[in-house]
Amino acid sequence: MSTSRRASRRQFLQGVAAAGAASFLIRPAHRVFGFQSANDRPVFATIGLRNQGWEITSKSFRFADFAALADVDANVLGANVEKVEKNQGKKPDAYKDYRQVLERKDIDAVMIATPDHWHTKIAVEAMLAGKDVYCEKPLTLTIDEGKLIEKVVKDTGRVFQVGTMQRTESDQRFLQAIALIKHGRIGKVKKVTCGINGMEASPVIPEAPVPEGLDWDFWLGPAPKVSYRALPELRTGYGGGVPLYSNCHYSFRNWHEYSGGKLTDWGAHHVDIACWALGATDTGPSKITPVDYKLPVEYKDGNPVVGDRYNAATDFNIRVAMPNDVEMIITSEGDNGILFEGTEGRFFVNRGKITGKPVEDLKDNPLPEGAIEEVYGGKVSANHTANFIEGMKARKQPISDVWSHNRMLEICHLANIAMRLGRELSWDPVRREIVGDPQANSFLARENRKGFEIDM
Repeated sequence: MSTSRRASRRQFLQGVAAAGAASFLIRPAHRVFGFQSANDRPVFATIGLRNQGWEITSKSFRFADFAALADVDANVLGANVEKVEKNQGKKPDAYKDYRQVLERKDIDAVMIATPDHWHTKIAVEAMLAGKDVYCEKPLTLTIDEGKLIEKVVKDTGRVFQVGTMQRTESDQRFLQAIALIKHGRIGKVKKVTCGINGMEASPVIPEAPVPEGLDWDFWLGPAPKVSYRALPELRTGYGGGVPLYSNCHYSFRNWHEYSGGKLTDWGAHHVDIACWALGATDTGPSKITPVDYKLPVEYKDGNPVVGDRYNAATDFNIRVAMPNDVEMIITSEGDNGILFEGTEGRFFVNRGKITGKPVEDLKDNPLPEGAIEEVYGGKVSANHTANFIEGMKARKQPISDVWSHNRMLEICHLANIAMRLGRELSWDPVRREIVGDPQANSFLARENRKGFEIDM
């Protein structure tokens, strides 16, 4: 960070007390289970508040007190401050700059729900500031970011939960699916298909005025400096109230500059469960083959040649060679969910159902008592935040740890690299690098924009 930037940051932080942080300085100084609150409730802050940011915050009121919120969009920030105050009866402090949150000694943990390209910088700096971290999925923008997070978790001893809540929630359907596999109910697994849906291409999206209240440069942060783009039509339903087509807010997932399309969005959920069921959470694939796919813009040397429309893959069938001769297919076709096929049967699971003869057979031949708990590693938590807080108290990693998450997310990142370059990739899961392909390996990392490097 430059001297001028540090000076402006100090000036910014000097205003914190006057801005309302003092209301939390009157908390009792003693700590219970390492938490600031005297009633054994940890003190949280959420960074990034649209959509999933509010979802994970609202699900956590039962277990934690929220002292602060941060977002670069003043409108989103203000609306969420009001909602949090209404729910917990105490107004949280509001910040545009997340670093003000990290400076506070009364905050035990942060929940991060920013766009993906911000995850690693904030998470690393939060851990170095002594905070435990709950970070939304997909955890990283690149494979090397995952390695950095693993190192910092190990070096700092912080507790880190990734927001792959299918491991805890969804009425334990995914835990039941894994138990079926582990207890041999379909024999030897031969194939697993992860249906994660595709996405639509966009029209050309023109440059547009930055919406009032949004700090566009700060939103871009580590990503390259570009103009804000949007069309007038607004999105409805989940994530509504923002332009349907833009390079910001809800639509960021459709741009490789900020995310990885459906591969890292839904892939981060279903590929995770598939790898867990296969016992492949500490290893990786050997080959990733883009069987067929469609990119919405032209690519050259792995990079889109235009910057005025979505660039993540719209349709795809990816074949992944997994350990023990298991074939994994990641597809935009068919139902959203996971199909497990073995030598003695098959079944399908998603967030709403688990179906197939092995499931029907449970009526007369149930799983052994404790089979679900065996998969989970103990009593299943009330929700994903509860598991995180249990980990905080015990000072142990929760159910969605960074190591297993990064191993499965490497598959999703590699699938995107394979499509961008238009070729099959061979992967060394021990060295965690692409074999014999320097150009492909160059996509394992991405340099942060100057002024937004990670403060180590």
